[in-house]
Amino acid sequence: MYGPEAMADAREIARREHGDIITYNVLIDQLEARVTNARDGYFINAQGWYGGDIDRLWVKTEIESDFGRKPEQAEVQLLWSHALDPWFNLQTGVRYDFEPSPSRAHLVAGIQGLAPYWFEVDGAFFLSEKGDVTARFEAEYDQRITQRLILQPRAEIDFALQDVPEIGVGSGLSKAEIGLRLRYELVREFAPYIGIEYNETFGDTAKFERAENGDVSHFSFVFGVRAWF
Repeated sequence: MYGPEAMADAREIARREHGDIITYNVLIDQLEARVTNARDGYFINAQGWYGGDIDRLWVKTEIESDFGRKPEQAEVQLLWSHALDPWFNLQTGVRYDFEPSPSRAHLVAGIQGLAPYWFEVDGAFFLSEKGDVTARFEAEYDQRITQRLILQPRAEIDFALQDVPEIGVGSGLSKAEIGLRLRYELVREFAPYIGIEYNETFGDTAKFERAENGDVSHFSFVFGVRAWF
């Protein structure tokens, strides 16, 4: 009925009007207080992106501290994200650590996406301006109990290729966090939650922590909100 030129024009119109859309999303995944023996604090984990289906500008940040003190950890990542397939994105860019001191910059290369069985995963390698190589892997899963009540197990593991004593990081497996959070979606965009989390440091990282009179392992009771727009 129609020639190739007419169909090419129609496909381009469909792509432009239904697929070539610039949009954005901001997710505050964790905005929480952490209650630990004699050491209460807070943690913020947020990210946002702007772009289309294939390429996006991505920003991530994490801030952690005890109440009444300056942040122990504060970082920002600025990344370019490119879709490899419908499920995974290649992400490259830069990361800047404001804390712990001394502050430093990193190059970033990683993968973020949705693994089989609906596990959300995020893994990245970091090369600092001092030549230090570290890595981080995160995974979480949303188990819906009802349409609004959701149980989320979450794990984060940090590695380092060499000792970085000035910021208290040892080579090998340096830190692991395992948490379980139960949230209730008052609306889809806003969900308060409660949960527990276990933190442990390993190897030389644990030695550095002990030297600073820190805890190498502890449980925390957490409560906070998850929100997006």
